[in-house]
Amino acid sequence: MESLKESSPAILSQRFSPKRRVPKYELRRELGWLWLGLLLVWPTTILGQIRNDFQALQNFRMTADVTGQLRDWIGQDPCSGPEWTGVVCKNGRVFELKLERLQLAGPIDALIELDQLRLLTLKDNNLTGTIPDFSSWRNMQLLYLNGNNFTGQIPATVSNMLRLARINLQDNHLEGFIPNVFDNLTRLQTLRLENNDLVGPIPPINNSGINDFSVAGNQLSGSIPSTLSRFSQNSFSGNAALCGEPLALACPPTVAPVQPPTADPNTAPGEAPIPPHRKKGSRLSTGEIVAIVVGDVVALLLITLALLFYYWRRYSRRNQEKPAKGGDLDKGEFSSGQFSTAQLPDSERSKLVFLEGSKHIFELEDLLRASAEMLGKGSFGTAYKAVLEDGSVVAVKRLKDVSTNGKKEFEQQMELIGKLKHPNVVPLRAYYYAKGEKLLVYDYQQNGSLYSLLHGNRGPGRTPLDWVTRLRIALGAARGLAYLHQECGSQKIPHGNIKSSNILLDKDYSACVSDYGLALLMTSSAATTRMAGYRAPEHADTKRISQRADVYSFGVVLLELLTGKAPVPAYSNAAQEEGIDLPRWVHSVVREEWTAEVFDIELMRYRNIEEEMVGLLQVAMVCVSPAPEQRPKMPQVVKMIEEIRPDPASSMDEEGFDSLTQSPLSDEG
Repeated sequence: MESLKESSPAILSQRFSPKRRVPKYELRRELGWLWLGLLLVWPTTILGQIRNDFQALQNFRMTADVTGQLRDWIGQDPCSGPEWTGVVCKNGRVFELKLERLQLAGPIDALIELDQLRLLTLKDNNLTGTIPDFSSWRNMQLLYLNGNNFTGQIPATVSNMLRLARINLQDNHLEGFIPNVFDNLTRLQTLRLENNDLVGPIPPINNSGINDFSVAGNQLSGSIPSTLSRFSQNSFSGNAALCGEPLALACPPTVAPVQPPTADPNTAPGEAPIPPHRKKGSRLSTGEIVAIVVGDVVALLLITLALLFYYWRRYSRRNQEKPAKGGDLDKGEFSSGQFSTAQLPDSERSKLVFLEGSKHIFELEDLLRASAEMLGKGSFGTAYKAVLEDGSVVAVKRLKDVSTNGKKEFEQQMELIGKLKHPNVVPLRAYYYAKGEKLLVYDYQQNGSLYSLLHGNRGPGRTPLDWVTRLRIALGAARGLAYLHQECGSQKIPHGNIKSSNILLDKDYSACVSDYGLALLMTSSAATTRMAGYRAPEHADTKRISQRADVYSFGVVLLELLTGKAPVPAYSNAAQEEGIDLPRWVHSVVREEWTAEVFDIELMRYRNIEEEMVGLLQVAMVCVSPAPEQRPKMPQVVKMIEEIRPDPASSMDEEGFDSLTQSPLSDEG
């Protein structure tokens, strides 16, 4: 051991002395081995990365492609050979993944392995689960996960994507707080988080590069940061607890924080301070306990007696008001109130008045005995489907808060409405007038409203509304509204309440405009408040309804048909309702030159209709022009729609739903 210690310095000095020269042949041999190692390792590394991309895509396909949309993902390399749907490669790696509107489902965790992604768009699918950790997507620039069913929180690791320019997470079910990390993303331009379940305050995002921002339709609270007040009200609407600019709701003054009580020197560390009125260690006396129990029992008895008295009075009143013949509009049928002609004095008692052209005549008592179900509540009252004893079906609208100068004026207005006859207008058949009750009877339209057809049951099992039917509905509704504008041309009476729920569909899916003429029954101020359809921009200043505003509302209906999206309701609390500002949203998408993203995913399955869809989109955009004078009149709108496809009704009859021009792409090969 000693000899080794003694010899070690000499040996080490001899072997590693800087003066020692390596023979040339030895140097060349070592460099050769180094190059050989690199040549062996480098292809293995690249091959491993390619295999990682391939495996990540295949894992994703196995869980998400429930309808077989990605059946061309075959082979061992997504970046060579036949192209894979939605996959774009560069330098042998997956750089872009575009899988929009393919009915994909399940989680997306497998895609995290694609560490070279620059663009990922999975919008408008049925993807679920939480959004995975963003740490692997450091190169991501464009990320679109909107229109899915993602849950959970927004990962704070979004701050790792320093190249990120646009991120869209809207229309999901994300919850929790908005992470305060977006200041780090200096290249960020778009941040869309609307229509989720996010809570808490909006973080003070101080990023001047963001020009497209929205957190509307969440459950956020508190004041809007001054750094974000430059955006419009629509960016924050639908959050009832938000305040501050640009919203009209001002924030309450800041309350000074309550100072904590001074520590009691007699209180031990970690022990709650003792109230001044009670000494430490004292307990309630027996008398105090008895008093508390007796007080609780007495309070409970008083509450019980009050409830019994309330329900007794309600029951007695209901029995007194019960009609002699049992013909009331309650029974879960017409409304929550009650009605009977037996309650009215003889001077006010009347019958159903049938208008010219009505073929099916029946008595008021027949209507009161009919079984009925509520169809919905609108601006003027509640609508019901009534099935008479002879099996015929009618629609009854029970009016509320009607302002007229008496029975004679009401009858004159009903006669005027009853004269309006057109195939695309729901005909008024009869009316009933009494001091406290006014009923309108229409033909029942068995396929409901356009709103329910477009937005009802958007999940699995839904029957899509095909393009020919949509175009046919648009033309029919335009013709009906144009007729009403022309017939009321001299008085320039507007409809005032154009929206998809007031466009009804008969057994052949022909569009029929309803709720027309009811502006005649309202004072101008009431009509302005309750009748505005999808309100035109000028309504905020003029507070008036007009035929030009009808054209704007009809343009929004056309956008609704094209996009499949529900617009913001018209009434004053629209910010609290579901829906989006359709004209603004469409303008923004078209401005980005992404026009194809406007159209409803259900229309993407049909071929050879792109030109027609763009044509109808152009008509809609003209109708929603901000300036009223730039909007066409309804007869012009009819002509423009007719030029898109001269007669969509006959096209449907001749071609049918399974024609070559309407066949789904998924049915091919």
